[in-house]
Amino acid sequence: MQKYLIIIEKTQTGYSAYSPDVDGCIATGITQEETRQNMKEALQFHLEGLFLEGLQIPQSQSQAEMLEI
Repeated sequence: MQKYLIIIEKTQTGYSAYSPDVDGCIATGITQEETRQNMKEALQFHLEGLFLEGLQIPQSQSQAEMLEI
């Protein structure tokens, strides 16, 4: 099982999410929790598609950290 960093951002209509390690995979939702769940499903679908096409599965390499300024 692989873990992927996701970034959730506030939008005018809700939230959007992406993973810096998985190009082209995004999700949206009205709440953060809905967006998180939609992103999990999008990542699973995206990675399964890559696998079925015989393409390389991206490895998780990104990290996040909050800095207090």
